[in-house]
Amino acid sequence: MNQSVFVTLNILFSLAVGLYIWYAWLPEYLRDGGPLVGVLIALSVMTTLFVIERIITLRKARGKQSVQSFFKKVVELMGTGDYEGAIAACDKQRGSLANIIRAGIERYNQVAGDPDISSDRRIEETQKAIEEANALEVPLLERNLIALSTIASIATMTGLLGTTIGMIRAFSATAGTGGVIDAESLAVGISEALVNTAGGLYNAIFGIIMYNVFVNKVDSFNYTIDEASYEVVQIVKAKEAGSK
Repeated sequence: MNQSVFVTLNILFSLAVGLYIWYAWLPEYLRDGGPLVGVLIALSVMTTLFVIERIITLRKARGKQSVQSFFKKVVELMGTGDYEGAIAACDKQRGSLANIIRAGIERYNQVAGDPDISSDRRIEETQKAIEEANALEVPLLERNLIALSTIASIATMTGLLGTTIGMIRAFSATAGTGGVIDAESLAVGISEALVNTAGGLYNAIFGIIMYNVFVNKVDSFNYTIDEASYEVVQIVKAKEAGSK
């Protein structure tokens, strides 16, 4: 699905679910927090959908089998000069790592038998193909991470806004004539303030934790990609050195 379409549908769906839950399902003491509670629920739903999308994407990026087993097989095939077999293994594995390695192996396989291309040029072509594939794959791994951190910030501000509105309502209840305080309005105002505070903090904590989890996973996977790419280039250099 197109990224902009996914984000738009996520926002619309989350707002609809959040406001519906606030209006129809929440107990009265939570509903007293006002419509901003519905917005906070929507932000929670939105975060959850982004988390699910990230989990699915990162699992796809790793491919069908373990990265270690896959790369060991590719190294063995390249070591025997079976580049077509290595490309087929990448096609079978799928995922970001396989796509990047495949680009390098495929490019080297194309130029390896060309006598008009020097050894250094073959290595450069292989590195260039890997770098270009890496530039296409890495943004997919990092997609929607900014959205998670943004939602956490928005949730904090939304909760603070609800808190402020609730406190304004609470203090207005103390402005009765003759020193009489409207206890019901005071309670509603305090309830609104605390409910929104709790909702904002929950969303912020959840969003920040998941953002950091995915950042660590992406960094670790990028390191694996860099290691694998370096190993492929070293194999190519060894092949070229041996052919001289």
